[in-house]
Amino acid sequence: MPRPNKPKRVKKLPLCDRFYPEKGKGSVHEILMTVEEYETLRLIDYQGLTQEACALEMEVGRATVQAMYTETRKKIARFLIEGAALHICGGNYCLEQQDKEKAGRGERGVYKMKIAVTYEDGQVFQHFGHTEQFKIYDIEEGKIRSAEIVDTAGKGHGALAGFLKDLGVEVLICGGIGGGARNALAEAGIRLYPGACGDADVQVEAFLKGSLSYDPDTTCSHHHHEDGESCGHHHGQGEGCGHHHSQGEGCGGGNCG
Repeated sequence: MPRPNKPKRVKKLPLCDRFYPEKGKGSVHEILMTVEEYETLRLIDYQGLTQEACALEMEVGRATVQAMYTETRKKIARFLIEGAALHICGGNYCLEQQDKEKAGRGERGVYKMKIAVTYEDGQVFQHFGHTEQFKIYDIEEGKIRSAEIVDTAGKGHGALAGFLKDLGVEVLICGGIGGGARNALAEAGIRLYPGACGDADVQVEAFLKGSLSYDPDTTCSHHHHEDGESCGHHHGQGEGCGHHHSQGEGCGGGNCG
């Protein structure tokens, strides 16, 4: 049985938690960095602590710090090289409140958001424009607090962006998706993570841990529809939907051909 994931102690939250290149918010993919990963960067690279000292500050083992720090450096490299956006949020941490009256108890330590997943029979449905259901997850402090399955009531393609916006969704995890729907989601302020496959719950957990396997270049390019959208995956690097998944999940929920 795996050991429970112990919350890491974090002293300070980032002053800015979102970074975008000049080409704009909606036109780039986003890299998620957890708060505790950010803390290892702050302590080791900014304050100059050793990994041992960082581990003591965060009240975890050195091996844990080493793994988080390595992953954080990789994400920073991707952020710079790919011209991506960077969002620091979520994770499994405990915020140290040195001055509760001044900071306000839980004022910034409680992070809430809603995540939607295209959904069918427990899996990530692979055709955004044809999805009949979304599973909507309420997230608080980096954990799933509740979830519900919502019918789309016959809405499709671009109309789904407004549907999700009305539900208060901030993040969408899906399989294939066309250009028109991408633009509609960007206009609605919904962050997109396409090219995901497998069990919907597992993918959301992976997202919260910063380890979601997705392909920002995934498009639909198989069957054309009235609005120019299409269904069926095309992966930017020639990958099929079963090629890379978090925690070894396969693409059981849709057809990626």
